[in-house]
Amino acid sequence: MTLPLRTLVLSTALGLSLTPAWADVTIRYLASQGGLSAHELAAELGYFDGTGITLENVGYAQGGPASLVALAGGSVELGSAATAAVLNSIAAGNDFVAAFPSNGIDDEVQSIFYVLEGSPIKSIGDIVGKTIAVNTLGAHLDYTVREGLHQKGLPADSANLIVVPGPQLEQVLRSGQVDVSAFGYWQTTFTGAALKNGGLRAIFDDTDVLGEIAGGFIVLRRDWIEAHPEEAKIFVQGSVKALDYAREHPEETRAIFARVLAERGENPDVAQYFAGYGVREGGLAIDRDIQFWIDVLEREGAVPKGKLVARDILYTTGDSPVTN
Repeated sequence: MTLPLRTLVLSTALGLSLTPAWADVTIRYLASQGGLSAHELAAELGYFDGTGITLENVGYAQGGPASLVALAGGSVELGSAATAAVLNSIAAGNDFVAAFPSNGIDDEVQSIFYVLEGSPIKSIGDIVGKTIAVNTLGAHLDYTVREGLHQKGLPADSANLIVVPGPQLEQVLRSGQVDVSAFGYWQTTFTGAALKNGGLRAIFDDTDVLGEIAGGFIVLRRDWIEAHPEEAKIFVQGSVKALDYAREHPEETRAIFARVLAERGENPDVAQYFAGYGVREGGLAIDRDIQFWIDVLEREGAVPKGKLVARDILYTTGDSPVTN
């Protein structure tokens, strides 16, 4: 019989010796350059110690869709992608569950579209026909551009998007290879480094288009959750706890980021620009985080109306970080 987490905590507090009924589980994942996901931070903080859960970084993902392909193929146990990309993948037949928001957008953490100071581009309406650097296609920045153009009554596909890795976003903008560089909400480390060098001007951000909303989700396969229900619950709880830790201890979090980035052979200096995860307190997801993008995909004809239901996609358990 599997003991509830609270029982185990209470028993430990009372000095009782109990052996948890958890299996040893390795969760493979793809990392993102320039930062740590909440589950990586949770592991660094020791939140998975003694739970049987081990995280294994098996490389880098160019973007969210790539991590979902790896998840669908079974080469990793978790993916991380923008909400629209997750929904497209589920609509295509993958039985994925949105475990918890990986990041969010608010007044503090945003995806920002930058131009050079002397650029004639002033607003969303000016990006028609312009070239925009994004980290990947079919994900958050792509759909933010499409939605922003739609809201202005312009064709959603009237800007030219090209894929540029996060570390090169500043370079391609300053060299004139693109008109706009979009720094994602998960790339605030690169944003800070670029702004330090001066000469850039923001034209809009994703909160202007979307409001405050979860930008993306950590995604698990439903069959994996069913095979490891207790481990899935502990994984989500530990990761959500790390989201709160980052909000409450920003300097300590930046120090952890710097250390881990150095260990991975990345530039640790960018850690000072980490602005947070932008997720609500307690890691809460709300229906709008999913429903907004369902409505967009239905409007565009990408998914049939009624095929996707927000509550069927969000991870739920007795102690789930999901609310209405």
